[in-house]
Amino acid sequence: MSKQELIEYAAANAGLTKADAGRALEAIIEGIKEGLKTKNKVTLVGFGTFEMKERAARDCRNPLTGETVHVDAKNVVSFKAGSKLKDAVNE
Repeated sequence: MSKQELIEYAAANAGLTKADAGRALEAIIEGIKEGLKTKNKVTLVGFGTFEMKERAARDCRNPLTGETVHVDAKNVVSFKAGSKLKDAVNE
């Protein structure tokens, strides 16, 4: 499902206009980003948890040339599905 399809779905099922559903989705996405920046974790009970994790710096090998390349440390986002989401997907 694309972002536009998700907006259309939300608009149809929540009795909103597409514009209102789009603004609501953007606000939720911005809230998740802000929560990850400030608290490193966003929990949506029953849906799942977004969490910031640090990936350590490491040396990798370029498969084409065989040359060793250094990759800097960086933050990555991980998602762990909640029990209700897992149950809904496995029905």
